[in-house]
Amino acid sequence: MKVTNIHRRTLQQPKEKLVEWFTTLATDQDRVWPSKQWPPMRFKEGLQVGAKGGHGPVRYTVEKMDNWEYIQFRFTQPKGFHGYHRLEINAVTRTQTEIKHVLKMNTSGAATFSWLLVFRPLHDALIEDAFDKVENQFSDQTKRTAWSFWVKFLRNILKKITA
Repeated sequence: MKVTNIHRRTLQQPKEKLVEWFTTLATDQDRVWPSKQWPPMRFKEGLQVGAKGGHGPVRYTVEKMDNWEYIQFRFTQPKGFHGYHRLEINAVTRTQTEIKHVLKMNTSGAATFSWLLVFRPLHDALIEDAFDKVENQFSDQTKRTAWSFWVKFLRNILKKITA
């Protein structure tokens, strides 16, 4: 199955400020990844081209990076996920920046069903939580994207399996 999944959010911050925030990704001072709610993103070699890592059961290799304006990860797990996901930081104006997450892949075999039933809803919730975390660092109001019943249900099951 061909999959294209895109999340974007425009923030009232200059691109340089968001690039600064995103350089903390997968570090102990991470200002992007919502590791309080989700398994942390980890890379033994740090975030650089060729580094292998991931989060939870999702594994990938850093395939491309361009001055933190984008970083692209090539899936290595789960089996049947053939493609990449990319994080982009794009200036809209001098004081407005779009953060964008793009996932493009083809699934095969059982991965098609696991994407539709498990990974897609969890992925969507995780990306929105990450974008909320970034946005909340620049706002007086706390944004929290609500999880669907299905996401809550899946997280409850996964918590019991991994406990």
